[in-house]
Amino acid sequence: MKDYAFHLLFTGYPYICLTVFLLGSLVRFDREQYTWRAGSSQLLRKRQLRWGSNLFHVGILFLMGGHFVGLLTPTSVYTLLVTVEQKQVLAVAAGGIAGTLCFVGLSMLLHRRLVDPRIRSTSSRMDIALLVLLWVQLSLGLLTIPFSLGHLDGSVMLILSHWAQGIVTLHPVDARTLQGLAWPYLVHLVLGMSLFLVFPFSRLVHIWSAPVWYLGRRGYQVVRSRRAPASARVVGDRS
Repeated sequence: MKDYAFHLLFTGYPYICLTVFLLGSLVRFDREQYTWRAGSSQLLRKRQLRWGSNLFHVGILFLMGGHFVGLLTPTSVYTLLVTVEQKQVLAVAAGGIAGTLCFVGLSMLLHRRLVDPRIRSTSSRMDIALLVLLWVQLSLGLLTIPFSLGHLDGSVMLILSHWAQGIVTLHPVDARTLQGLAWPYLVHLVLGMSLFLVFPFSRLVHIWSAPVWYLGRRGYQVVRSRRAPASARVVGDRS
């Protein structure tokens, strides 16, 4: 029974989540473009938003990049620069700093959305559920740090990276190799995959529209004032 549960969660469930993530995003963009937005609540209450949003986004961007590089880079590639043990220490240190920033920012955003009556009334159930899911997922990620410090040889990191690379390359590893991991890792993996599952049905879709192209655009931004030119104002005064 345990083997079947692990096979279902870590071999079948990832492909279900990825399929819904890709096809659901495409369908929503095609059929419901007016809901394709971040849904900012800045006009309702600016307090906590600037600090909370900036800390959360800076932290989550580093975490996403770190997970992507750390899990999907083949061992034979990154060992050209660092050892497995060094990568483990780097992941714990960088992930701990970015995770702490993200946790503080997300806690501020969640508190703001739950406590302020106006924001709470304009928030959908998915908005609140998404923030709670992200908060729990982030807490589990920080909880894995003490466990990671107990095996700085990088053995667990290798198990997780081989599992992730197997899913992406359509050659999944035997799910039984994950059975020896501590429970925070396992729950963290399941909730992480679940975020892909709910992605098309939430405000997370705005990630697809991130203006990355803005960094490489050419030319300057032209800002035109609505005020009349000085010469026109003088003529108007004389008349």
